[in-house]
Amino acid sequence: MRLYTVNAAGYEKVMVSVDGGDRGFFTEDLGFGFKDMNELILAAEQDPDLLNKITAAAKAGAASVAVSDCRLLAPIVRPRQDVVCLGINYDEHAKEADHYSSEAFGGERPYTIYFSKRVNRAVADGEPIQSHSDIVDRLDYECELGVIIGKEASKVAKEEALKYVFGYTIINDVSARNLQTRHRQWYLGKGLDGFTPIGPCIVTPDEIGDPESLDISCYINGECRQNSNTRYMIQTIGGAIAEITAGMTLEAGSIIATGTPAGVGMGFDPPKFLKPGDTVRCHIEKIGDLTNTVE
Repeated sequence: MRLYTVNAAGYEKVMVSVDGGDRGFFTEDLGFGFKDMNELILAAEQDPDLLNKITAAAKAGAASVAVSDCRLLAPIVRPRQDVVCLGINYDEHAKEADHYSSEAFGGERPYTIYFSKRVNRAVADGEPIQSHSDIVDRLDYECELGVIIGKEASKVAKEEALKYVFGYTIINDVSARNLQTRHRQWYLGKGLDGFTPIGPCIVTPDEIGDPESLDISCYINGECRQNSNTRYMIQTIGGAIAEITAGMTLEAGSIIATGTPAGVGMGFDPPKFLKPGDTVRCHIEKIGDLTNTVE
C-alpha cells in the first residue's frame, strides 16, 4: 500500500493506493474519516488489521481518483516529534565529511551519531526548498531513507525492530553547512524552516521487502551526485531502533532519517552547493522520486 496526504478542494485528505498504481482512494470515501496521516497511524496502532480493512473497502468498488489530479502534501505534514536522524551513516560519506571539515564532522566515530531535525511543517514533493540566503551561503542536499514508526517503541530488541515499522519514505535532509560548522552542532543547520522535504508517499513494508537493499540516488539539475544502496549503511535500521529505544520512547508516527551516502555538495572539490533555481531529485527504489527546487 502507498499512503498519500493531498490537498483536495482546499482540504487536507489521506489517500491510499492499494495496488501501487497511479490511482487512489480517499479514506473518507471508504468510511474511514482520518483528519491526517498521524491519526491513521495512531488508529493502526490500536487496530493492527486496519490497513487490511481499508484495502477490502477499496476493492469493494469505491470510486478511485488519479493521484496526479491531486496536489501532494508531505505524507506527514506536521510530525508529532522532531525527526530523529543518523549522522554519517555510510562509509564513503564519512570520508568526504572528514575531508570537508575535520572540526565539525571528523574524528573517531565508534558509536552511531544521532541528532534531531526540527520540522514545523514538512515540505511536499514539488514544493520549494527555502534557501535562507540571508543566513545560509553553503546549502546542501542529502537523500535519505525515512522510516515511519507504527507503534509505541520502547526497549525494542534489534531482531524485533522491523515489526515496529509502519512504512518507508524519502527524506531530503537539507543542510546549512556554514551553520553546522559555525555552531559545532547540527540542530540549527539542519532545522531551518523548509529544510525537510518528505515524500512523495509512505510505502508499507510488504511492498518494500528488504529495506537494506534499496538503490538510493540524488540528481541536481539532472546530474547524478549520489548513487548508492542502503546495504552500505553503517548502522542498520533495526540496530538504530534498538539503540534509540533503549532509553527513548518513539511514539507511533515518529520518523527516523537513516543517513545519506557519499556525493553531497560539500564532498566535491570544489564544493557543489545548492543555489536558487537548482532542482533536487531524490530517488529510492520501490518508493519513487522526491523533487524540489530551491527558491
